[in-house]
Amino acid sequence: MSDASPDDLGDLLEQPEPGFRQVMSCVFGIHEHETRTYLLLLDQPGSTVEELATQLERDRSNVNRSLSTLLERGLVERERRLLDSGGYVYQYTGVELPEAKEMLHTALDEWTEHVHGVIEAFDGEP
Repeated sequence: MSDASPDDLGDLLEQPEPGFRQVMSCVFGIHEHETRTYLLLLDQPGSTVEELATQLERDRSNVNRSLSTLLERGLVERERRLLDSGGYVYQYTGVELPEAKEMLHTALDEWTEHVHGVIEAFDGEP
């Protein structure tokens, strides 16, 4: 699982019925505000940092950091749009939910396979 810490996983396992946001945050090793940013981009594809900052009521620099993390995890795509007045702006779109779900399943399956290997390799030595 991406960058999920044992504490994140422990918190997730302690919950009888974790929600999608919690699972996504844990598996991808992202914070809740990054998950919110991704979900907003599903509803508002092609958003700019400024638009996201307004919608999320967060500082632009914080939104930029969230987007960088989401880009690293492959959950967001960025496209550069030229402005009529000169210059450009980046527009962000979340990867489609079915693709994100498949990424979650793959990451979780890989982690589960790893854990099974650790269990099988354990020989009783501390």
